[in-house]
Amino acid sequence: MDPMRRDEEYGLGGSSEIVDADKIGAEDDAFAIPPKNAPTERLRRWRGLSEGWYDGGSIAFAVILVILVTAISDYKQSLQFQHLNEEKRNIHLEVIRGGRRIEVSIYDIVVGDILPLKIGDQVPADGILVSGLSLAIDESSMTGEAKIVHKDQKAPFLMSGCKVSDGYGTMLVTAVGINTEWGLLMANISEDNGEETPLQVRLNGLATLIGTVGLSVAVAVLVVLVSRYFTGHTKNPDGTIQFLKGQTSASAAFDGAVKILTIAVTIVVVAVPEGLPLAVTLTLAYSMRKMMADKALVRRLSACETMGSATTICSDKTGTLTLNQMTVVEALVGGMNSQSLDNCDTLSKSLVSLLIEGIAQNTTGNVFEPEDGGIVEVTGSPTEKAILSWGIKLGMKFDLVRKSSSILHAVPFNSEKKRGGVAINLADSTVHVHWKGAAELILAACTRWIGIDGSIQMLNPEKACLILLIPSTNIWLTSLIIQVDEFKKSIEIMAAKSLRCVAFAYKMYDHDRVPEVDKRGDWKLPEDELVMLAIVGIKDPCRPGVREAVTLCTSAGVKVRMVTGDNIETAKAIAMECGILDPTSALSESSIIEGREFRVLSESARQAIADKICVMGRSSPNDKLLLVQALRKKGHVVAVTGDGTNDAPALHEADIGLSMGIQGTEVAKESSDIIILDDNFASVVKVVRWGRSVYANIQKFIQFQLTVNIAALIINVVAAVSTGDVPLNAVQLLWVNLIMDTLGALALATEPPTNELMKRSPVGRREPLVTNIMWRNIIVQALYQVGILLIFNFAGKNILHLLKDDPAHAEKVKTTFVFNTFVFCQVLIIEFLGKFTSTVRLNWKLWLVSIVIALVSWPLAVIGKLIPVPEIPLAVYFSSICCSRRSQ
Repeated sequence: MDPMRRDEEYGLGGSSEIVDADKIGAEDDAFAIPPKNAPTERLRRWRGLSEGWYDGGSIAFAVILVILVTAISDYKQSLQFQHLNEEKRNIHLEVIRGGRRIEVSIYDIVVGDILPLKIGDQVPADGILVSGLSLAIDESSMTGEAKIVHKDQKAPFLMSGCKVSDGYGTMLVTAVGINTEWGLLMANISEDNGEETPLQVRLNGLATLIGTVGLSVAVAVLVVLVSRYFTGHTKNPDGTIQFLKGQTSASAAFDGAVKILTIAVTIVVVAVPEGLPLAVTLTLAYSMRKMMADKALVRRLSACETMGSATTICSDKTGTLTLNQMTVVEALVGGMNSQSLDNCDTLSKSLVSLLIEGIAQNTTGNVFEPEDGGIVEVTGSPTEKAILSWGIKLGMKFDLVRKSSSILHAVPFNSEKKRGGVAINLADSTVHVHWKGAAELILAACTRWIGIDGSIQMLNPEKACLILLIPSTNIWLTSLIIQVDEFKKSIEIMAAKSLRCVAFAYKMYDHDRVPEVDKRGDWKLPEDELVMLAIVGIKDPCRPGVREAVTLCTSAGVKVRMVTGDNIETAKAIAMECGILDPTSALSESSIIEGREFRVLSESARQAIADKICVMGRSSPNDKLLLVQALRKKGHVVAVTGDGTNDAPALHEADIGLSMGIQGTEVAKESSDIIILDDNFASVVKVVRWGRSVYANIQKFIQFQLTVNIAALIINVVAAVSTGDVPLNAVQLLWVNLIMDTLGALALATEPPTNELMKRSPVGRREPLVTNIMWRNIIVQALYQVGILLIFNFAGKNILHLLKDDPAHAEKVKTTFVFNTFVFCQVLIIEFLGKFTSTVRLNWKLWLVSIVIALVSWPLAVIGKLIPVPEIPLAVYFSSICCSRRSQ
């Protein structure tokens, strides 16, 4: 291009007169737009003032953008949970003050208030029982044991957060808020320890390394460029020397020094992956929304990826691995043992009638059957609910049975005698006495039993066989005159399976011997010569799909451990059912341990056996906390699942806490990072899969980002040291890091998790973020890009046939081509943002060349995957080599 014509296009006119800048009138406003015939130097200075803010403004924009996106995302998330929690916590209830019942907020309860309690209520404060009838409290949320505690004057203390499972009463409030047992737990977990997640630790380490390398290289480049500039080795595109001692003005020298500083800043911009925090935030936020569909509510954004690093899961038993619903799973009726005996087709009507009669009348629970045929509601203690539910399966119509007879006298279940009884009067004035309780005690009081045909048989010491024909059928059954030892053996078999054995028996009673109404209070129901009706085995069954979930975790390298307050035998049986323990393999002594044994060990001893523990029974909340701490010190990334208040300290201490959304207490939810909305342990596996997907996607992005940054860093450093200028400026690289990389991050974030992720080993706490395979891919792609782009940077004018063009224009076309090849897909930046990024438009031939060069990266990536890499991390590999050489 003709220089005169180019000057005219830029408004410089055709004059070749050289004007000294120092002679420009001081009265001229430096910020005013000069006319077309203004001196060249003045126009250049005006352009510097009007366009020089691009680099600084772009950097400021990048910083503000990353901060705003991260801050807004975190703020919206915290605000959402804050509003949700405020609504859930503001419960209104009745209190008695001054003899009058008034409704107040739970926040307004004070010490000295009298609170009425009924079935289903949650105890809102600590207190003492004043009066009540058959008041039973479910303290599993505080103690972790699925056990109902009966409250009376001997055991009057009530804890905040527990639920009333039976009866009613009034309590005197003795402590509220932080002074309750619940409050003391909250005090231990309310303070955030500020500990970083494994990914944050890795990202910070990577950022520190990149920052150190970037600053070191920038300082080195700055020193080299300053030396080149002031020694006269830096030239303009037209070949003239930029600095001549004694001839270059101070202002020009200052401008040159500022340009060199800008290049050094560009080096830092090149090295630092500015888009990484933004990309990580967007990836986590997207994954958090998708995890909602898999029944996982993420309370802390970083928890999305932390679960992917988990190496072990410490799970509560009750309500997490199990349903927290006691169920009849085995029954011995009429001498026939079956899995719960859900139907009674093979039993005589008389036996079923007596059994249903005892279940319906001898209970503290209740059954509500909606008239519209809706879902039947069963209330009462867990054991009562299990028995009543079994009665419904046998065909029991609760209300009809209760109306068909009247209760003469009842003996409530006593934890010391372990049985309860009731005497009922039938319509024909027949009196039946029904007993229910511990199987071995009821059996000891029985002398007879009822067979499946309804015949009453003796509990003989000798065993004989009877061949029975079921009426109206062609089915022959063998019935046994069973001796007592046979019943005992059945009870022992059920107990070995960790079933709670409950027996039902009855006795005919002479109506004339029933005391008068006013004397029945002292009536002792007969407890001898009973007739055995049935023995049932009750337990809290495993959740459906738990065994498969545990197996999948094990195959994925994540060890599942059970920590429960139940006895060791029950815990062992459930662990085998869930797949946590393998019944076919030998179990070491340390694989099954009680909490009290673990807590008395020294800290070093606890760490030594922590890896071996599979089941911990009879554990306190502190025992679970000690186990989590020991595992973390061993290098594990620990996830803890739980639903009770007693799980809160361990949930808070763990790297990732998962609470149950349905059965979980508010304390457990507040202490957790993720809430499992369907209370299903199988959903935990989905969270692990999502966590691994997030981690893998972030690794892909980091590989992509580092490839870009390493290539750009090498290109700019080599170009700066060689020519005193850089082909990729700060604005271009900020565009790459923030716009192109963010779009790439969004594309990677939308990749759904696959089952292949569960076949990998967990990354744990010590695995490097950038793996050997990633380094191989980065190096292969970076070397290719550096080689090609440096060739075009130094010989681009000749290759692109730009030697005859204006030098300044040719230089811009060359650097634009280098940048376009670097990120050839960014059409908008080249065509429409040329002024900001110092680029010009390219013709179709140069676009085609850029695309062809970029497409070579695909087959190159395939070839690169054939290069073998060492299994151990490169840092460890090179460290071992250095150490071996030093030792030699």
